[in-house]
Amino acid sequence: MASPRSPGSPGTSPVRPWALLAELTHGCPLRCPYCSNPLELATKSAELTTAEWEDALRQAADLGVVSAHLSGGEPLLRPDLTEIVAAADGAGIHTQLVTSGVGLGRARLGRLADAGLRSVQLSVQHADPATNDLIAGRRSFTDKERTAALIREAGLPLGLNVVLHRHNLDALDALLDLAPAWGADRIELANTQFYGWALRNRAALLPSRERLAVAARTVRRRRAELAEQRIEVVWVVPDYFEGNAKPCMGGWGAISFTITPDGTVLPCPAAAAIPGLDAPTVRDHDLEWIWHRSRTFTRYRGTAWMREPCRSCDLREKDFGGCRCQAFALTGDASATDPACRFSPDHHLVRDLVDAPPAPASPTLGEPRRPARRAAAVAPEEAEEAEEAEEAH
Repeated sequence: MASPRSPGSPGTSPVRPWALLAELTHGCPLRCPYCSNPLELATKSAELTTAEWEDALRQAADLGVVSAHLSGGEPLLRPDLTEIVAAADGAGIHTQLVTSGVGLGRARLGRLADAGLRSVQLSVQHADPATNDLIAGRRSFTDKERTAALIREAGLPLGLNVVLHRHNLDALDALLDLAPAWGADRIELANTQFYGWALRNRAALLPSRERLAVAARTVRRRRAELAEQRIEVVWVVPDYFEGNAKPCMGGWGAISFTITPDGTVLPCPAAAAIPGLDAPTVRDHDLEWIWHRSRTFTRYRGTAWMREPCRSCDLREKDFGGCRCQAFALTGDASATDPACRFSPDHHLVRDLVDAPPAPASPTLGEPRRPARRAAAVAPEEAEEAEEAEEAH
C-alpha cells in the first residue's frame, strides 16, 4: 500500500470525512428503472471479501468515519453481512442497512441487530402493491410490509425511502400514509437524481413542473401532521426544477466517500462515470492516502478548480459549483458549472427538459432499461424461509 502523508502535510486535506456509503454488492432482486448504480455493474467475483471489508471499515474509522450506510444493490445478498456489521460496530461506526426488504427474516435480522446494526432504511416504490411491484420489476410489496413489521418488532429505528418520479408523484398522500401505518420514524421523499440507469430512463421518469409543484404542496401540508406523530418527513429537492445547484455531497471530498463493491473509492456514488478520474481502490492504497492525496479526491475539492461563473460567485462556498457528475452527464465536461444552476451558461439544457410539453400519461413505465439482476438474487430469501421453517420445528 502507498504510505499517506500526515494530514497536515502539503497537498493534504485539512478536513476528515465522517460518513461512508458502503456499496457491498451490485446484485439486487429488484430492477428499478431509476437505479443510480452504474450501467456496468460489478460482478460477484470482483467484490471485496469479508476480510477486505473488515480492513476497509477499520481504516474508515481511523480516518474519522462515524456513520456508514450499508447499501448496494441489495446488501442482504452478502452472506457475510453480519460479519461486516460486526466489523463496523467494533470500529465504532454507526450502521444503517439500506434494503429492499426482500429476503430479510426474523432470525437474520436478530443476528444483524446482535452484531450492532443500529437502524434500517426500507425502500418503497409505490403505496399500491401492484404498482410497487411493476416499478420494482418483481413482486416485493408484501415482503416490504412484512419486513417493516419485523424491524419494529426488533426495536430498530425504521426509515422509509421513496424515489419519486412521474409514476408515483400522484400517490404521495398514500405513500406518506405508509409511514405511520408501518411504524416508521422517518420517510425520505427523494426526487429522482438522474445518474446511471435513471439517466438512461429519464424520459420515462421526469415529471412535469405542475405535478411536482402539487407534490411539494402535499409535503408541506402533511409534514406538520406527521410531525405530531413524531415522524420526520424529508423532501429531497429535485435538481432540474429549482434553478439552484445542490452542494453535492457537501462538497467534493469534503465530508464523505463511497466504496463500491470492487473496492473502488469515490467522492460520490456516481463519480465513476467521469472519464479520466482514475479512482483508486482499497486493494491498492490505504484510505488515508486516498482521501488526502489522490487526484480523485483533490481534483474538485474546494474552489480553486472553478472557472467562471463559479469562481466569482458568492455561492461558491455553499454549492461548490454544484454536482460534478451532473455537469458531466449534461455537458460532457465535469468542470463546468452544474447546468441545474440558473447562472450556468448551460442552464437551458435543464430548462428545455422541464419546460417541454409532458409526454402522454401512461399507466406503466413502458419499456425502460433496467439493471441486470443475477439469478441468485432471491437465494437469501429462500434460505431465510428454510431457516425459519427449521426453527419452527
